[in-house]
Amino acid sequence: MPNSYFQFKQFTIHQNQCALKVCTDACILGAWFSAKIPQYATVLDIGSGTGLLMMMLAQRSQAEIHGIEIDLAAYRQAKENISQNAWAMRMKVFPGDARTFHFPLQYEFIISNPPFFEDDLQSTDDREQIAKHSKHLTLEELIQVIADNLQPHGAFGILLPYHRWEYFNTLATRYNFSLTEKLFVKQSPRHNHFRAILHYTRNQDHFAPTFELTIQQADGNYTPEFVELMKDYYLYL
Repeated sequence: MPNSYFQFKQFTIHQNQCALKVCTDACILGAWFSAKIPQYATVLDIGSGTGLLMMMLAQRSQAEIHGIEIDLAAYRQAKENISQNAWAMRMKVFPGDARTFHFPLQYEFIISNPPFFEDDLQSTDDREQIAKHSKHLTLEELIQVIADNLQPHGAFGILLPYHRWEYFNTLATRYNFSLTEKLFVKQSPRHNHFRAILHYTRNQDHFAPTFELTIQQADGNYTPEFVELMKDYYLYL
């Protein structure tokens, strides 16, 4: 059974009420963008779950950070989590459906770890299906929500299965977003890439450098690159 909480260096994530627990790829997403958002940005986390990404971004910035979560149990847990740290005054989570919710402002940065499996094997747990599968929020609906709620000169970041990044990039291009950089993640040197982290703006630069991150070395220890990325967050790094 997964732990009911996950302890980071500066905050704790309680997760017993959430269908999806803290996972390494979501932590990579938060850490990678925590150094990229403007210090005093306005940020929206779509599908905030436990509030993990909100707190990772808050730890390393002075941003005002909002989140939205459709699952009421997860919303309540995220609200509890964000209230128990030094940055609570800069964070707020809303209950609701991002497709129809009227947000109080447009944001300078939007981040999302969305439900991204459309044709894969479905979970038998209804809450887990909503969290993992895009039956309730397709990637095209997500890009529309981002386009509607992002400032003209804003940027956004998203985590996807590696095999879906090109499909999503086609959607984003259709909405006049331009890929700025991409990070491909694999578990170890012997594994293929399994996640893609994508960074978009509306600036049409037509140049998107590719970075790679391997989590573990062949001997099972974390790679130096992973340690460098996560050392401000993971307890024993």
